[in-house]
Amino acid sequence: MRVREDAIERPDGSRGIYGVVEKPDFVAIAAVDRARGLIHLVEQYRYPVAGRYWEVPQGSWETRPDVPPEEVARAELSEETGIVAKTMTRVGELFLAYGYSSQRYHVFLAEDLEQGATSLEAEEADLVSRAFPLAEVDAMIAGGIIRDATTVAALGLIRMKGLL
Repeated sequence: MRVREDAIERPDGSRGIYGVVEKPDFVAIAAVDRARGLIHLVEQYRYPVAGRYWEVPQGSWETRPDVPPEEVARAELSEETGIVAKTMTRVGELFLAYGYSSQRYHVFLAEDLEQGATSLEAEEADLVSRAFPLAEVDAMIAGGIIRDATTVAALGLIRMKGLL
């Protein structure tokens, strides 16, 4: 991660400072079992907000930014949930918070799922993976249980494109 402050000139000619956070792109994966009407989420402790929250599996390879997003998505899904997806559909990409960051994320829909073993990294040791009925996930979002903007936006994008 890199944080910088740029000296800028606004359209009206006034000068100012603009802070920018640069982070590598990441992936967000909605793993859906259509036959059972389930979506797989993970819960883990998020240090900046001092709490555990449910979200779609997500991740990046900071040391290997040249790896294609689909490859990262397949690996992150398998590492965090043990799931291998036969079908991985690229849904689109969104910026995380373009008011202050250049980071974006690639949204994928994973289907035709097979359960395998997880391969958690040290910082994910407390990660929990569970499948929820889609209607329950909607209620969790509406009720403020799921508070991760990436999860909400990814599921919204997938639905808007008629994929869920």
